[in-house]
Amino acid sequence: MKSSGPLSIWRHRLMYAALILVLAYLVVWPLFKLQSLAFENGAAGYRSQYGRADIVTTLQTTAALAFFSLVIAMVCGTVLAFATTRLPRRMGFLRLVPILPIVIPSVANVVGFAFLLSPGPGYINILLRMLPWWSDLNSGPVNVYSPTWIIIITGFSLTSFVYLFVSAGMQNISGEHLEAAQIAGSTTIGTFFKVVLPLLRPSLVYGAGVALLLGLGQFTAPLLLGQNEGVKVLATEMYLRASESPINFAAAAAAGSPLVIMGILVVFGQRALLGNQTRFVTHGGKSFSPVGGSSHWATAIVAVYGLVALILPLAGVIIVSLTPFWSGTLSWDLFTLSNYRALVTTPGIVDSVVTSVVTSIVAVLICVPIGFGVANLMVRRQDLRILRTVADLITALPMGIPAVIFGVGFLLTYTEPPLILYGTKAVIILVYVVLMIPFATRMQLTALISMGDKYEEASAVSGAGPVATMARITLPMLRPTILSSIALMFILLTHEFAASLMVRSATTQVMGTLLYDHWSNGSYTLVAAMAILMSAVTGAGVAVAMLIGGRNVLEKL
Repeated sequence: MKSSGPLSIWRHRLMYAALILVLAYLVVWPLFKLQSLAFENGAAGYRSQYGRADIVTTLQTTAALAFFSLVIAMVCGTVLAFATTRLPRRMGFLRLVPILPIVIPSVANVVGFAFLLSPGPGYINILLRMLPWWSDLNSGPVNVYSPTWIIIITGFSLTSFVYLFVSAGMQNISGEHLEAAQIAGSTTIGTFFKVVLPLLRPSLVYGAGVALLLGLGQFTAPLLLGQNEGVKVLATEMYLRASESPINFAAAAAAGSPLVIMGILVVFGQRALLGNQTRFVTHGGKSFSPVGGSSHWATAIVAVYGLVALILPLAGVIIVSLTPFWSGTLSWDLFTLSNYRALVTTPGIVDSVVTSVVTSIVAVLICVPIGFGVANLMVRRQDLRILRTVADLITALPMGIPAVIFGVGFLLTYTEPPLILYGTKAVIILVYVVLMIPFATRMQLTALISMGDKYEEASAVSGAGPVATMARITLPMLRPTILSSIALMFILLTHEFAASLMVRSATTQVMGTLLYDHWSNGSYTLVAAMAILMSAVTGAGVAVAMLIGGRNVLEKL
C-alpha cells in the first residue's frame, strides 16, 4: 500500500533508510571491521593463521565435517520427511520427532553423546565391551572424541533443518503426480526416486545450502568433543585465537574469512536462484498424500531416529546427573539429587539462568518490530526496490554466517571506544538481536504475503490512514504469527552457545557458557544437571509456544 503525497513518500523513504542503516551497523559493521583487521599490517592476520603448522589438517577437517555431515543430514532428513507422510493416524505425534533436535540445547545433546560413547566410562561402550567381539578391550570400541563421531553427531543435528525444507517441499507436490505414478504401476520406492525426489529439487538445493553452511560453521560438537583429540575446525580456531592472551583478533578474523565468503555466496545464490516468495506457492489441486497409505516401517524409521538422536543422549545426561561421579559403575545406591541441589548453591548458576531468560526476552522484543519493519518494506513497498534488496540481503546474512563469527565481531567492536559494552548484558542482547533478525523477518514476511493487501486497501478506501490501518487491521491479523515468532525465538536464544561464548565475561554468563566452563573443569555431574536445567527451560518455552501458536508451531521454523 503506497502513501500519497510527496512529503509522505519521502518521510517513509527516510524512515526505511534509517532502519536499513541500523541493520547495517548491527549486522555488517562488525563483519567489516573484523575482516578489515585481518588485512592490516600486510595481512598479518592471514600470515599468522594460515602459517600455522596444523592449518592444512584444520582445513581438511572443516571440509570433511561439512561434507559428510551434509550427506548424513540429506539422507536422514529426506527419508524422515517421506516417512512422516506415511505415519498411521494414531502415530501422527511422531511428526514432531525430527524437529525436536532444533529446540533441544545443542550442548546438552553433545554432552549426552559424550556420556554414552566416551572410550572409557561411556555407558554404551561398557555394554559393547560385554560382547565377545570387544571383550578384550579396556576402552572403546567407539571414540566419541574422534572426527568420525563428531561428523556423525553433527549430521544428526543438521537432519532437522533438511527435514523442515524437504517436508515443506512435499506439501507443494500435487497429489495427481503420485496418483499417476501409482496408476502406471510404480512401487512406493519407485515413486519416491522417480517422482518425489525430482520434484523436491528446489527444496533439496535450499536445504543442502543451509546444512552446508551450518556444517562449515559447526562449533559446539568440535569444541566440546574435539579438544580431547586435538580436533580443530575453522570455527573453533576463531575461538582459540580470540581466547589467547593477548587476543589475536586479526588471526581470528582470518580463520573465519572462508566461512564469511561461503555464507555470502550462498545467500546471494539463494536470492538469485529461488527468489523470496516462490517457496510459499503451492501447486496442483490436491495436496501431497502418500502412495499406498500408512506404513509401519515409517513408524519404525522415525522412532529409531528419535531413539538415537534424542532419547539415548538425554538418558545419558539424566543418569550422570543422578550420580555423585561419572564412572562406568551404576548402582541404585549411587543415585542422588545432590547435583540438582548444587544448581542452587553453586555460584553463578542461578544468575546464568536469569541472564539467559532476561537477555532472550529483551532481544526478542527488539527483534519483532525490526522484523515487522523489514517485512513491511519488502512486501508493501514495491517502489523502494533498492532498499528492499539491501534489507533482504542484510537480514539473510545472520542465517548464512556462523554465530561464532558474529560473536568475535561483537567482541572486537564493543571492547573499544566509542561504545564499550563488554561485560554487560547489552552486548549479549545486541548479538542475540542480530542472530534472530532472519527469524523475525521471515515469519512476518510469510504472514504478510499470505494476508495480501485487500484488507488494507479496504481500510484506506474507508478513510483510515496508514497508522490506523496498521493498528486496527495489519497488527491484529499478524498477532498469531508475532506471538509464535516470539516464542520460537525465545526457545532458540535460551540455548544459544557459540556467539554467547565470545561476548560473555566472568561476571556475565548465560547457561550454555557456564556449562562449558564446568565441562572444561571436569565437573561432569554438575554439567549433566545443568544440561537438564537448560532442557527444562527450553521445554517450558516449547510448551508456551505450542500453547500460543498451536501444535504445529514448531513447523513454522
